[in-house]
Amino acid sequence: MTRIGTSDLNVFPLSLGGNVFGWTADRDASFAVLDAFIAGGGDFLDTADSYSSWVPGNSGGESETIIGEWLASRRPSDVVVATKVSQHPDFRGLSGANVRKAAEASLARLGVDAIDLYYAHFDDESVPLEETVAAFGQLVTDGLVRHVAVSNYTAERIREWVGIADRLGVVRPVAVQPHYNLVHRNVVEETIIPVAQEFGLGLVPYYSLASGFLTGKYRSTDAAGQESPRAQGAVKYATDAGLRIIDALEEIGQNHGASIAATSLAWLRAQPSRRRTDRERPHRRAGAGPSRGRAARAHRRRGGAAEPRLGVDTRSGLTATGHSALMRKRPRGHPSRPLSHRIRSV
Repeated sequence: MTRIGTSDLNVFPLSLGGNVFGWTADRDASFAVLDAFIAGGGDFLDTADSYSSWVPGNSGGESETIIGEWLASRRPSDVVVATKVSQHPDFRGLSGANVRKAAEASLARLGVDAIDLYYAHFDDESVPLEETVAAFGQLVTDGLVRHVAVSNYTAERIREWVGIADRLGVVRPVAVQPHYNLVHRNVVEETIIPVAQEFGLGLVPYYSLASGFLTGKYRSTDAAGQESPRAQGAVKYATDAGLRIIDALEEIGQNHGASIAATSLAWLRAQPSRRRTDRERPHRRAGAGPSRGRAARAHRRRGGAAEPRLGVDTRSGLTATGHSALMRKRPRGHPSRPLSHRIRSV
């Protein structure tokens, strides 16, 4: 299990992103994905109030609504739910009043008493940061939110947020969610990880599989003939440099009996970070989901491959391949998020 930053949230180290719920996955398909995730030992769900407002006919909140209906139907124990504010069409920005109204709307859609982890989705420099920090702190004081976090913030703004929180006497963020994977690394490793280490923030990357490119599915920059709406976001990585990374992942995965996607996620999880000793590691809550070992055994019983455990030489070789590719081309991100995130303690 992985503790998120300095919080009391102990979760399985694979988070299920819900931006496809109400988009490429309807209610029944979303329920099936959620059921499979929980059956495999997962207990951490990630969504946002804006998912999936970009779909014609949608108005935002569809993902939260589906998750809320699933929670009411299945009543799973000890599931951690994270959601975000600032991009819903009716609740744009991070003014104090808007943050409050958006949180109340998310609570209603999710059908929960409190949001476990509430992110500021994107920075809003039109609002004084002190107002935003105070609003998030008040949500915790009032019991609507358990922990706060930031997503897509620069290191400078994260440091400023923490300083304001300390001055106001409200809670600090416990996590940061950046765009981070084998083909998008430099900014995160150079700026975000150091500030996360400085303040003990958990790192919950999005785009872990680069819109699907790091599954090995996309080997051409031509999206024609691809059925997935994500294809355009993935194929831009299919350069010579990007394909060298895929080749390296494939070779390593074959040596471990694992898929390209699993190997890519294993690399992300294995990146250097502050490790807790057994004494430092908090106890799991009673009734929490299955341990990582139990979850892995259950996954294998259903025919899945175990996550590869990458040795130091393998990690170093893959990292060198990734850096070599990045030095040639550093692609920009796509606005939609992947299905899975990996969680790191820093």
